[in-house]
This record gives sequence, structure tokens and C-alpha cells, in this order.
Amino acid sequence: MLGKCYQRHRQDEFIDFLKTVEKNAPQDKDIHIVLDNYSTHKTAKVKRWLQRRPHWNLHFIPTHSSWLNQVERFFGKITMDMIRRGVFHSVPELKKAITDYLEETNKDPKPFSWTATADQVFEKLSSFCSGLR
Repeated sequence: MLGKCYQRHRQDEFIDFLKTVEKNAPQDKDIHIVLDNYSTHKTAKVKRWLQRRPHWNLHFIPTHSSWLNQVERFFGKITMDMIRRGVFHSVPELKKAITDYLEETNKDPKPFSWTATADQVFEKLSSFCSGLR
């Protein structure tokens, strides 16, 4: 897992992050990145950078999709495990804590997995929809 903290989220920061991925990814493999539809990910500068890397593939997900839920789940986990429990006197101190957390998590990574069956999801959805009538 790679992570970086930025003051802003513009095309330059996004390209900087992509360069970090590039440095850490095997050069002989295709790279697939799943991301949201934020306009920063689609600027002309980003498109030009990606055109020079045909083995890079961006997959834009719809809002509220399961991929995005997994990312949000990780942010919830880092918030509960580290941020809420910490006391940070500066932004650099918070950034260091986040970086340390990512490094520690990478020592023994555990995948997120769904715990509900498809039938359970459909049952909840059906119940929710019937309440809308």
C-alpha cells in the first residue's frame, strides 16, 4: 500500500503520486488504478502523462460503488486505529503518524473482505425499498 499526504489535491499532486506508484511498481507489468471521477484525475496534463505510459489503465468508478466503499472503509479504520487515538500538535506530526501507520500495516497486510452474502444484501435492499413506498 502506498500513501502520501498533500496539502491540496490538484493535477500536480496527482501526477506526483502516480510517479510514486511508477517508482514502486514492476516495470514489466500493466498498472491498473481504480479511482473516483474527480476532475483532477482527468485533466489534459494527466492525460498527456498517461499517454506516455500505455501500460497504465485507469478505471473510474461510479459514486457509492463497492470499490469506493472499500477505500472509505480503510479511511475509517485508520481514523479509528490511529487518528482519533492520537494527539497531533502539527500537520507534519499528523503526516508522519499516517505514514508510520501505512508502513506498519504493510508489514502484515490483511485484505478487506465482504462478510454479507448476496442474499443478505438483497434482503436488506428489498426491505429498504419497501419502506420507501
